[in-house]
Amino acid sequence: MVCDDSAVIRGALARILESDPEIKVEAKVENGKLAVEQVRSGQFDIVVLDIEMPVMDGLTALPLLLRADPGVRVIMASTLTTRGADIALRALRMGAADYVPKPSSIGTVNDDGFRRELLEKVKGLGRLRRKTAAPAFGRTAVTLRPAPANVAKLLAVGSSTGGPQALFTLVQGLGRQVSVPVVLTQHMPKTFTPILADHLTRLGAMPCTEARDGESLVGGRIYLAPGDRHLLIEGGRAGLRARLTNDPPENFCRPSVDPMLRSAAVACEGRVLVAMLTGMGKDGLAGTQKVIEAGGAAVGQDEATSVVWGMPGAIAQAGLCNAVLPLPKIAPKLLDMLKGVRS
Repeated sequence: MVCDDSAVIRGALARILESDPEIKVEAKVENGKLAVEQVRSGQFDIVVLDIEMPVMDGLTALPLLLRADPGVRVIMASTLTTRGADIALRALRMGAADYVPKPSSIGTVNDDGFRRELLEKVKGLGRLRRKTAAPAFGRTAVTLRPAPANVAKLLAVGSSTGGPQALFTLVQGLGRQVSVPVVLTQHMPKTFTPILADHLTRLGAMPCTEARDGESLVGGRIYLAPGDRHLLIEGGRAGLRARLTNDPPENFCRPSVDPMLRSAAVACEGRVLVAMLTGMGKDGLAGTQKVIEAGGAAVGQDEATSVVWGMPGAIAQAGLCNAVLPLPKIAPKLLDMLKGVRS
């Protein structure tokens, strides 16, 4: 279902979705009240839900939709503003599955990047709803590596499509038990990254801030790559520091996971633990290879719990992982590995 108060946007989104033979748009409605009524009367896998609408807005409709069908996956359509980012991430904490940047015009709707993001998220979440994902073990060849002897000095996390929800789960699972610095690259617009940092902090686990150029990295804190800047790690006698660059995008992304991991492998002399979460593409594959070659370790999210098994799947199928696990089991495994526990 597509729910938006603009008939033009509704039609444009429906055309994009139905351009993929795997997707069928069963309903188009103009406000949240109608969306709730439709979900009560029939089953939908996905609802693409606008935030600002008359009669009933998206944030009001969200809990009613989830109550009407606890299995429905809701994708919030958010404007690329600070307020829009805050509402979208608040919706994720309320149970929305993901968000897409709301098109401001037909030109934006027809952007190839937007089309690809919308289709990937709808298909990935639809697959999770129907639980048709092939499990990572048995059907996908994965060779696991033995745990390294050295305990990591840094935890480095990469994520993309489906990442915010996965990060909420991971950070809550880690709690306040991580004694090393945590660096994080999530593919996200620059208006969203400071809001994501704030929402991760509100979980009550480790404090999270956007990384600042030149700042020292302290254990038990999360440093998030700002939107449109690469986050690099620099070593020295004074410890680890963050460096931000405007170097060209890698894997069509800035920030990109690869430069973060490449620099971390050098700065930490290989003592890096990588956690690769759900995401489209192969960003992080080359960087994880450098970490492993230097003596580090990696854990990947499994196929069954990933919205898109691109980034974690790439490192798993390349034989770079020490473990490939469902999302809820990743934090306990990371904590064990950071303490040097072998399992």
